[in-house]
Amino acid sequence: MGVTIKTIAKELGVSYATVSRALNDHPDVNEETKKRVISKANEMGYQPNAIARGLVNNETKTIGLVIPDITNPFFPQVARGVEEAAVTADYNIFLCNTNWNPEREDHYVNALMQKQIDGLIMTPSSEDVNHLKNLLNSQLKTVFISSFIPLNDYTSIIVDNAKGTEKAMNYLIKKGHRNIAFIGAGEERYANQERLKGYKNSLKKHDIKIEDKYITNVKNSYDRKSGFDLMNQIIDNFNKKKLPTAVICYNDLLALGVIQALRLKGFKIPEDMAVIGFDDISFSSLPEVQLTTIAQPKYEMGKIALETLIEKIKTGSEKKFENKIVLSPELKIRATT
Repeated sequence: MGVTIKTIAKELGVSYATVSRALNDHPDVNEETKKRVISKANEMGYQPNAIARGLVNNETKTIGLVIPDITNPFFPQVARGVEEAAVTADYNIFLCNTNWNPEREDHYVNALMQKQIDGLIMTPSSEDVNHLKNLLNSQLKTVFISSFIPLNDYTSIIVDNAKGTEKAMNYLIKKGHRNIAFIGAGEERYANQERLKGYKNSLKKHDIKIEDKYITNVKNSYDRKSGFDLMNQIIDNFNKKKLPTAVICYNDLLALGVIQALRLKGFKIPEDMAVIGFDDISFSSLPEVQLTTIAQPKYEMGKIALETLIEKIKTGSEKKFENKIVLSPELKIRATT
């Protein structure tokens, strides 16, 4: 067990209250006693109990960060934005990874609430957060990232998903593509629906028929293997004359899987098929990949989420916040188109 105020008091032969007051610079304790207490505390390696102090001060200076997939390079960049902004604001971060599992998500949120965190930042496994009953029934200040949760008193930090996909589609159409596939992930997800909306909006504006055969979704994970498997299915289900000449993927990991499948089947990129991802993760700009992608301002999303959450904590219910903060995406054109 660590050194406590009681341990220090016993060593010095003074009362528990005297040590507590000395460490908190209380005016009732004389300077000589304060110096003795502080010296002994440093000598014994005393660390104040943050949770106990938080209960007294009604704050623990800690924030929970819950992400769904730490292996996806998108989320560490978001986490870096959160963490660096937290350091500036003198807050500490508890990081939890859920692997898109709602039960694990609920477990972590409850565990963080038991640790008396001051606020929570999270990307939930889906926009349906009814399983997070304790969170929804609490007054805990919460900000969501990359998911739009249309509930009062919550703020979501998102990118303009429709605009991003529309930019990519307009670019492909300008390059002469007409048969463009869309590979989504999680049909019920707000981001997927908005990206599909951008895809369809662009086709309508250019008077190109929307064909359901070119619209597919991965069912479970949104990773490279899912993109690889789905692209192989697309190649097997179409003959070469009907294959799309370009594909836009829900994220960069899916796009990397698509590229792998195409190359193993002997297709040239972009001559036979152009590929565009979404996110602009670090792998996308590697010389051997050079993936055209719709870049999300990942670091900024994390930073804004933390700053918004701190403002929510400090203002309490005095200030009304926007339900969502929408950031602009950027099309990064590289070798795959």
